[in-house]
Amino acid sequence: MRITHSLNSVLERWLPEQRLFLKSDKTTRFLRLRPATQLLALGGLALVFGWTIIASSILVIDAIGAGSVRQQARLTQGALEARLTDLSAERDRRAAEAVAAQNRFAVALDQVSHMQSLLLETEAQRRELETGLGAVQAELHGAVKARQQAEALAAPEGAAGPARTAELQAALDILAGELKQAAGQRIEAVQQAEDARRLAEAVTLERDQIIARNDAILSQLEDAVTVSVKPLDDMFRSVGMNPDEILRTVRRGYVGQGGPLNPVGYSSSGNAEISQGEAKASEILITLDQMNSYRIAVEKMPLAMPVKSAFRYTSPFGRRWGRAHEGIDMAAPVGTPIYATAEGTVIFAGWQRGYGNLIKIRHELGTETRYGHLSKIRVKVGQKVSRGSQIGDMGNTGRSTGPHLHYEVRVNGRAVNPMSFIKAAQNVF
Repeated sequence: MRITHSLNSVLERWLPEQRLFLKSDKTTRFLRLRPATQLLALGGLALVFGWTIIASSILVIDAIGAGSVRQQARLTQGALEARLTDLSAERDRRAAEAVAAQNRFAVALDQVSHMQSLLLETEAQRRELETGLGAVQAELHGAVKARQQAEALAAPEGAAGPARTAELQAALDILAGELKQAAGQRIEAVQQAEDARRLAEAVTLERDQIIARNDAILSQLEDAVTVSVKPLDDMFRSVGMNPDEILRTVRRGYVGQGGPLNPVGYSSSGNAEISQGEAKASEILITLDQMNSYRIAVEKMPLAMPVKSAFRYTSPFGRRWGRAHEGIDMAAPVGTPIYATAEGTVIFAGWQRGYGNLIKIRHELGTETRYGHLSKIRVKVGQKVSRGSQIGDMGNTGRSTGPHLHYEVRVNGRAVNPMSFIKAAQNVF
């Protein structure tokens, strides 16, 4: 009492004692509000006001942060897709350059083969001329010897010797000219063959460089698609779904081939390098097909948020009060819009015990979502809904202690934690 009296005396200067009069027909009573009581009441009001401001700030910051994270994820995804497109275009250009170099290499080989044929023909002609020249020279020597013998025997008998010698000399001159021309043609053919060989070496070097650049681009593209596929594969495993089964399901629903089939030509040289590049390109195409199938599956899965306004989580997935709680609870004011988390078909829209007003949506890949305790249902059974479309309003119907949304995700009829889908979408996008 002494401490209370001392405290009241100190606070009397700033918080004078107040009296609250309660008057009736016969009596009048009053309540005394001492300074300590007033200080306690003011402190409680200040505490409640401060807690309200802090809670509102946290909700606003969370909403702004979630928006910026989604925007950054969309920008990152766009940049990755643009990078993959650029790498694919660069790979196509390098492949076209490799084909052009291969064609030039084939043309150069044909030219070398033609030059070699000409060189062989020229060499054969030269040998024939040398053989003919040898025969003529032998005949000339024989004629000269015969002439000398004829001149020794008698002058009249050698009258025809000079004429035959002149004839043989003329033939020798003709053969010498032909031999000189053949030698010139041979030298020219040798030079052309050397030029063709150098051209073939240059084309081969250019082809090897193009193949090396193409291989580097294919390696970069392979690394990029591998890095892109791994988070998607991890995401499906984190939510308890078999990626292989998902890929088979997507490919069964999205198939189709066509177009004319044209024969493909291959060169007789460099097949090892081209086959290796084609094998790597085929692996990249297989990985790209896997990534595209994953992206199709992602578009069909319930990865969006059912509540886009400010809310707070009030109950997690798991056991609660001795019973299984097969979803998560998100609390917000009555009338808060509720959105579909993926495209699908409404299979139930009405009242169900415990859930109150309930909507069930069947999605592809064996998934189903449920939205309970709604105040208003905005869809009908059999209606097709898309991701992000409003399907109802938050409420307090059914077994509920306050306005909130009970959100469930089921895979092949088994309830799974919806937070695994929400977190997986945030990690990937």
